[in-house]
Amino acid sequence: MPEPVTSGCVLGFDYGLKRIGVAVGQVITGTTSPLPVVKNKPALLWQKIHKLIDEWDPQAVIVGLPLSLDGAETPMSRQSRKFAQRIHGRSGLTVHLQDERLSSKAAESRFAQLRAAGVKRRKHGADTDSIAAQVLLEDWLSRVNTTPGD
Repeated sequence: MPEPVTSGCVLGFDYGLKRIGVAVGQVITGTTSPLPVVKNKPALLWQKIHKLIDEWDPQAVIVGLPLSLDGAETPMSRQSRKFAQRIHGRSGLTVHLQDERLSSKAAESRFAQLRAAGVKRRKHGADTDSIAAQVLLEDWLSRVNTTPGD
């Protein structure tokens, strides 16, 4: 069982075949912020992820686990698990998987609200991936902050 995270920051990743959404969160305050997406191009992917880890010095990493609505594994679930294992293998950090079944819809809704408020434009559409990472990180932090013993 992974070590509980009680302080510091965590990085959240919403894995995708083209782009990986990224967010950072503070465990004690439960606050999160989206970060720029990382293009999923093998030549630079791990260099950029290591740079994020060096910059933020997270206590753990949270990777979204896309499951079907009934909770079954999908081909993307396996890809996300593989990505999580690679992060752990390359960094030694504890990696937690977070069910992200509804995070993409929540992210699209949040992005639409930001567009309506004039904060975001259509050209910022890739930001939806990082907003999805932010949503899954918020879900994980709320669970950690309300689970006894964590």
